[in-house]
Amino acid sequence: MRSIKNLLPFLVFVILISSCKSKPVELVTQDTATIDGHPAWIMQGNIYEVNVRQYTPEGTFKAFEKHLDRLKEMGVQTLWFMPINPISKVDRKGSLGSYYAVSSYTAVNPEFGTMDDWKALVKEAHEKGFKVIIDWVPNHTGADHYWLEKHPAFYVIDSATGKAKMAADWADTRKLNYANPELRDTMIAQLKFWIKESDLDGFRCDVASDVPDDFWKRCISELRKEKNIFMLAEGDKPSLNADGFDATYGWNEFAMLKRIAKGTRSASALDSSLSRIDTSFPKNTLRMLFTSNHDENTWNKADYETMPGESHAPFAVLTQTMKHAVPLIYSGQEEPFLRAIKFFDKDTITFGKYARADFYKKLLAVRKSNEALSSNADFVRANTNADDKVYAYFRQMNNKKVLVILNFSNTAVKVQSHIPLIIGNATELFSGKSEDLKRGSEFDLKPWGYLVYEYN
Repeated sequence: MRSIKNLLPFLVFVILISSCKSKPVELVTQDTATIDGHPAWIMQGNIYEVNVRQYTPEGTFKAFEKHLDRLKEMGVQTLWFMPINPISKVDRKGSLGSYYAVSSYTAVNPEFGTMDDWKALVKEAHEKGFKVIIDWVPNHTGADHYWLEKHPAFYVIDSATGKAKMAADWADTRKLNYANPELRDTMIAQLKFWIKESDLDGFRCDVASDVPDDFWKRCISELRKEKNIFMLAEGDKPSLNADGFDATYGWNEFAMLKRIAKGTRSASALDSSLSRIDTSFPKNTLRMLFTSNHDENTWNKADYETMPGESHAPFAVLTQTMKHAVPLIYSGQEEPFLRAIKFFDKDTITFGKYARADFYKKLLAVRKSNEALSSNADFVRANTNADDKVYAYFRQMNNKKVLVILNFSNTAVKVQSHIPLIIGNATELFSGKSEDLKRGSEFDLKPWGYLVYEYN
């Protein structure tokens, strides 16, 4: 008979195996972990859109690198770079052309630097803790992409002219033909190229709604075999989320925010936008919410006219704290740069004041640190005595709770809510003041005022 001493290693092994069966250990890192099917890192994350051409006088990757520490200090997590590919010269718009008229999917725009410059920027960004995604233009190429000569069947052909059609009314583009299986294979391969070559963390896909759904299902599935990437669709339809995109554009929500800012809709109208997402989109849908982006800034005067002056603040708070939200900040909003940035010509953003940087820093920090502001945290409306002007809500996860009260009007408001959830000791984010909140507590909101309470 074996001695107890000799049996000890065997007994220890049995105990370890038994414990593993009863409570599996999930060996994942932050980069491979998922929550509700999304990369875990985006759930309390944010996006900052980088307009490389206009960001610095040089308009290069190397010049942008100097801003990384500042953006890290502000709390930026995910850097979204507008297209970094070379731009077609045929039918070019303006002196430099549109970012979205791509002449090669596997090269870097020499205006910005070299491929080595790009890889160095991504490497440094990763070392500082950023995630990096790039803009991808799958719906069309520029008017002199080499595929037009080498692979004419990759394009939708105009029967009248026998030539490739332009996409929509964009004269500097040519529409791609997704009925062609070889195009699909090639597009997926070239997306994989960027993951392998520069270790990208995801893609923002331009005009994603105009590309067939079945392509996206296959494409995203294959890309995720390479890496746990974040996929953002420029589109506002439920099928894109069902196809595998993590987030879609909150165009509908943004349109409602603009109406509320103009005073043509009441604050409570936001309920209809939320209801649309909850009833029409797949469960656990994420939405990129914004007060500006490159399109809205250049063509529609956001946010310097759509939400001018002090009115910007409560809408920005909402994008950072709302249900389903992945918030976006566009280049220059932290300054703020208060005019349209040219799209086809050099037009440098001037930085120096950073007047909104501290405001955004507080919001990005609380979103990162408090799980109640995770994209998938619970949402409870807090009805008030002034719901025509004020939008108030709770976000909750586990034992964490945040109360948000926003005045979407140009008049001061004294707000009360009798919802029981309001009870407790909480600290207001912007003032740092702690209060014992009671049912029926009053909140004095200035015109376009905002309050964000973290419960202690």
